[in-house]
Amino acid sequence: MNIGSEYLRIVIERFKSIKSLGDKTINQLSEEEIHWTYNNESNSRHLSGNMVSRWTDFLTSDGEKEYRNRDQEFIDDISPKSELMSVWEKGWKVLIDTLTSLSEQDLLKNIYIRGEGHLVIDAIERQMAHYAYHIGQIVYIGKQLKDSNWKSLSIPKGKSEEYLKEMLEKKPR
Repeated sequence: MNIGSEYLRIVIERFKSIKSLGDKTINQLSEEEIHWTYNNESNSRHLSGNMVSRWTDFLTSDGEKEYRNRDQEFIDDISPKSELMSVWEKGWKVLIDTLTSLSEQDLLKNIYIRGEGHLVIDAIERQMAHYAYHIGQIVYIGKQLKDSNWKSLSIPKGKSEEYLKEMLEKKPR
């Protein structure tokens, strides 16, 4: 086992896990709820726009592509929910496909985002934090919108001890 390959395996699983939280939240929301916003600072396709820009030609071009219109990503002009999900999936596909194509040797290469140099491993961690931040926002808003109809994405409230007991019983001794 080498650390670079193991790192790439782990970050791919972490990104997929973060995506799953977003998927499970969005799946709980109605057509109307998916477009709810508290204010004009809310966004509808920022994550996908960021992913397509950052991860397309990841090793060979600046992560802020000339064709990207970041400000447009904050305008809620995608309807219905199925179309928004198509945009969502496109971004995640570009991300996962790019990560899957990387090798251990790529991790210490330099890439650029807005002209600023980053090691690949740093760029991966930067995007992990960015996407987790936004998915957390999505989950939080979803919980607020669904209120008592929210279906927990992890250990349901009041079930922590039961879950721990189940996990410890599964653990090989």
